[in-house]
Amino acid sequence: MSLIVAARFTTFAEAENAAQALFDNGFEEVNVSIFFVNPPGMHHALPAGGDEYADRAAQPAHATVIMGAGIGAAIGIAIGAALVWALDLQPVVAAIAGGVGAYGGSLIGALSGMRTQPQTRDDGIAMDTRPSGVLLAVHVELGTETFASNLLKNHGGKDVERASGRWRDGKWIDFDPVVPPVLSNKVTPSRA
Repeated sequence: MSLIVAARFTTFAEAENAAQALFDNGFEEVNVSIFFVNPPGMHHALPAGGDEYADRAAQPAHATVIMGAGIGAAIGIAIGAALVWALDLQPVVAAIAGGVGAYGGSLIGALSGMRTQPQTRDDGIAMDTRPSGVLLAVHVELGTETFASNLLKNHGGKDVERASGRWRDGKWIDFDPVVPPVLSNKVTPSRA
């Protein structure tokens, strides 16, 4: 396995400028690769398309959907029963109100249960998903890892990562866009 350092850039021009800085500092072209990573969910890893069977942000919503449906149904039945009693309507009105309440409650429960906090970006810990963008990957040795990581960061690279992979003919051949990056702990923190 090869040691690889990579960083995400907004444009190809920014990545090419960082690559030029690597070349100016002794890195060879065969050890640098620039490519685009599609947004999460658009990698067509599954037969029907996409990369995952379920959206990660929606997974925690299952419990809140059930809870919301139950609360909504109870409120709907209570309102329906009050209407039946007050307006002398048929009892089916309470059942219909309960169904409408369950539906509305399930929608509210689903939306409230979806995760909205941003990804954590801690060194040495995998992110939740790999963001889209232009990725500049560099095949490095242990002695050049810190230098390459900081050079990428100083030239506008975001989410500088450290990975093990197979590097052949100037390319990271086993790169998997679905695997979340593990951020490098070799990057010197920026001074504010």
